Amino acid sequence: MKASLTIAGLAVLATAAGGVYWGRGGLESADDAGIVTTFVSPERRTIASTVLATGILRLKTGAEVRVGSQLSGIVEELNVTVGSQIERGDIIARIDSRGLEARLAQAEAQIEVLEREVSRAEVELARARQLDQDKLVARTEVEDRTLDLIDAKARLEKARRDAAVVETDLAYAVIRAPISGTVASVTTQEGETVAASFTTPTFVTIIDRQALELVAMVDETDIGAVAPGNDTLFTVEAFPADEFTGTVKQVAPKGTIISGVVNYEVMIDIASPVTVLRPDMTANVSIRTAERETLVLPSRAIQRDGFERFVYVQSDGELRRRTVTVGTRDAGFTEIRQGLADGDRVLLEPLPEKVEQPS
Repeated sequence: MKASLTIAGLAVLATAAGGVYWGRGGLESADDAGIVTTFVSPERRTIASTVLATGILRLKTGAEVRVGSQLSGIVEELNVTVGSQIERGDIIARIDSRGLEARLAQAEAQIEVLEREVSRAEVELARARQLDQDKLVARTEVEDRTLDLIDAKARLEKARRDAAVVETDLAYAVIRAPISGTVASVTTQEGETVAASFTTPTFVTIIDRQALELVAMVDETDIGAVAPGNDTLFTVEAFPADEFTGTVKQVAPKGTIISGVVNYEVMIDIASPVTVLRPDMTANVSIRTAERETLVLPSRAIQRDGFERFVYVQSDGELRRRTVTVGTRDAGFTEIRQGLADGDRVLLEPLPEKVEQPS
């Protein structure tokens, strides 16, 4: 996040001509005409080095899901429309399942028949073994009854698996939401017949609007300072007064050329609540890359003459113009790299009409 740079406000004491009030880092005085002159002193503050970029909000992988049907049939019920808010597990649609229910009933009846056949084969095998012990039947009779029991059990197992397949298909007749989110599109209607023989028809598209990430495009001249873990601050055009925070997750290893300029994608995890954010919104991004201690001064105290930056400094009771070298600007304050020292008295207001030029 951007470092906040503040200088305390200065109270004005004008009860007597020439009266003076010293504040935290500043000075105000009133002359005989009642004009209040305000001075400030540079202060040492810790400020952040930042990289500015533009970006776009997009859905994370897996945040957009197309929900379809694995079963052919008539759409008997459709419970959502575009914009519907649904939770994971909610029923989206139902496919006419009467044919499947009939097949399942038939499979269950077949299981009952085969279960009786298995029971009969077990009884016949037990009888054959008893007769074999009494030497009343041939040895092959026991072998034949054993094979009959094995065959009956195999048919029963197949019938049970066939029924399980029908039960699975029957479950597909109820289409549920795989994720919580917002319905973005609906591509079918009640009464339509869907065919899932070759491809899975899409019923609805659901997006999880909470699963957003920010992709910032950083110029190649700045990318060297950006690394995973850097804090970020960004705003969007729809809500310019709101600031959102995040953290750099990944820097793309390969650049993208846009209008002849090389940029690198920087993926940012969003830490702030994203209730008001939407996919594809444009963002203005500030990436905090480092911190350093430096002198700062209110930006309005710094004047400009062409490419030169200068301030008015009080020295020996007189105002003198002094050239300064400036750096980062942030929250109404500017970094002073050269030209001033701690304790210098810099004119904040009002600006003089004529001052002595530095020798």
